[in-house]
Amino acid sequence: MFLNLDRRKEDELVGVDSSDAVLTVGELNEEKMKLSSLLSARSIVFILCNNTVGALAAYLNTVRLDAVPVMLSSKTDKQLLNNLYEVYQPAYVWCPDGNDRFFSDASMVYQAKGYQLYRTSNALYDIHPSLELLMTTSGSTGSPKLVRYKKGNLEANAKNVALAFGWTAEERPLCDLAMNYTMGLNVVNTHIYAGATVYLTNENIMSAPYWDYIKKYQLTNLTQVPFGYELMLKLRFTRMDLPYLTTLSQGGGKLTDKTFETLADYAGKTGKRFIATFGTTETAARMTLLDPALAKEKIGSIGRAIPEGMLMLLDDNGNEITAADTEGELVYSGPNVTMGYAVCRTDLEKGDEFCGTYHTGDIAVRDADGCYYIVGRKSRFLKMLGYRVSLDQIERLVKDQFRIEVACTGSDDHMLVFITEDTRKDDILSFVSEKTGFYRSLFEVKVISEIPKNDTGKIMYKNLI
Repeated sequence: MFLNLDRRKEDELVGVDSSDAVLTVGELNEEKMKLSSLLSARSIVFILCNNTVGALAAYLNTVRLDAVPVMLSSKTDKQLLNNLYEVYQPAYVWCPDGNDRFFSDASMVYQAKGYQLYRTSNALYDIHPSLELLMTTSGSTGSPKLVRYKKGNLEANAKNVALAFGWTAEERPLCDLAMNYTMGLNVVNTHIYAGATVYLTNENIMSAPYWDYIKKYQLTNLTQVPFGYELMLKLRFTRMDLPYLTTLSQGGGKLTDKTFETLADYAGKTGKRFIATFGTTETAARMTLLDPALAKEKIGSIGRAIPEGMLMLLDDNGNEITAADTEGELVYSGPNVTMGYAVCRTDLEKGDEFCGTYHTGDIAVRDADGCYYIVGRKSRFLKMLGYRVSLDQIERLVKDQFRIEVACTGSDDHMLVFITEDTRKDDILSFVSEKTGFYRSLFEVKVISEIPKNDTGKIMYKNLI
């Protein structure tokens, strides 16, 4: 049974959200029985996620009934959502109560815990028998590219991450990262697998209710992306009285060495654990973690592979690098490696194209102790708030909307958008922030006289100033 749910008692709590709504194993099983005659197996189901027990139940029961969820944010831009809807033509849509429907000719067939299930007018179509889940891989920019999870990926990662972290049923984890984001879903899966209750919130990390929720339930585990930890440190998190907190976990991008060291020092002084990890959507989230005992010694390291996983570095010719402190592309193999990508409906019939091995596109080095460090990326994407965002996709969106020349560069949590028309600066800043769903402060629009290009018309990004 999925995530060991069949081993749990009916009155056990699976989830609690910040409105104090709860989800028990019994309620989950009762909903599954009701949905069994309403939700067709092997159907594509859009789930518009928020961090509530209603969304959690929708996700768990969709998978348990052998339908295939596409995990999307409930706040996804309607135009972009329509694009995905037209491309993948889901038979069903789960959405929060009161959510403006972006589809027509659909009827509500079920409602519970703040969520509604709609049957659309789209017909079922053939998909691969091993397909279990679909996740976006380009942040919120509306790309139709999805990652295809096969049966076993989620549970393999949940099992091995829970083993590596030593999770037990006594954990009280906070999940404030979105469930449509691979790291947020990993928090859910690993702790449910371990028999724990997941505590969900949509509250902002800068708000008092966020911290009140942590204190109310004396939560033990926090998982954050770099931007989240930066905000926490601005709030002087290390001075808060949180004696019940045992583990700080990091994923979703590279911390600055200063932040990494600060968290490692804080954990060391307070008897807590700081665990740096690294993962991708293509590997069902985490594929490495750094032993917390090494956090102070190995500043910036992503550690070693999780159980049942294997890491290697390849040079530009595809040869394995065995020498220490030598740069190469990070490649991971393990049972949590997904099947590949989809960009259209017919791609959902494809089999396993990754075959258990994923080339990350990240450049890394391995030290003499076997610990890995990410040093750069081969391709043009940033991780913003832990989400991977394509610079090329943002360029296309801006070009399509404003009909101007644009070039995008930047670093994690700081995107630079270069344009040549000063009058559009504020409009473009607002547009990019709205389309991605990220804070305006994470973007900077710069006006230059000309976008530098070579003789073939390709942008010379290194020449941008």
